[in-house]
Amino acid sequence: MRILVSIDDTDNLESRGTGELASLIAEDLESNGWGTSSFVTRHQLLVHPDIPYTSHNSAMCFCAEIEEDALDRVIGYASEFLVRESAEGSDPGLCVAVVDRLNAPDRLISFGKQAKQTVLTKDLAYELARHEGIHLSEHGGTGQGVIGALAGAGLRLGGNDGRMKGGLKIPANNGIISVAELVRTPEVDQVRCVTGEIVGADDLVKIADKAKTVLLDGLSVLLVSADTTKKDGVGWHSIHRQQLKKY
Repeated sequence: MRILVSIDDTDNLESRGTGELASLIAEDLESNGWGTSSFVTRHQLLVHPDIPYTSHNSAMCFCAEIEEDALDRVIGYASEFLVRESAEGSDPGLCVAVVDRLNAPDRLISFGKQAKQTVLTKDLAYELARHEGIHLSEHGGTGQGVIGALAGAGLRLGGNDGRMKGGLKIPANNGIISVAELVRTPEVDQVRCVTGEIVGADDLVKIADKAKTVLLDGLSVLLVSADTTKKDGVGWHSIHRQQLKKY
């Protein structure tokens, strides 16, 4: 079965970030033999004076394919992990959604979109979780993190929000690699120009330091811009970090 695991509000300014904790949960899910995990995405939520957050108010989410009998173990492990690893003063929340069991997936997606635009409440989050059969739990502090955790799952499910946590780790020659080689890596599904065109397999791309993919149409997409210099036959370069902030 396909699940979404999303967490929020686990850190403080001195601790490991929420993204690192999400990556560790994903790694442990695999090492325990419960299934396979995908990359972690960061989803930017509304920054507002009424919403407590550490630095950016973003949730972290990953997808996993697991056996049905592993679901309770995954939830139990992730819950204990957050209790043990979340920072002092944080308000961690955990969301685990079984995609095929959702009654109305669009409601979850809509909740995620709303969380980018307006202040939501725990009551609204729990009401939606009950309706959709989603596991939603608090693991310290005020538990406000359940709102962001649920929103992160909705945004990941929607497939058009968020960027990959961390940078691409790809075998590149001086930062230059073909599109065909890129899409053979587990991190990149597609290479697309910022104007929307899909880049050809034989084209060469110059990869910037800490380049990231973004989630578009449910795919892990590396966005590129045309390189007008065409130096060394390179026709494209990955977009800069500043340009990624809109995703």
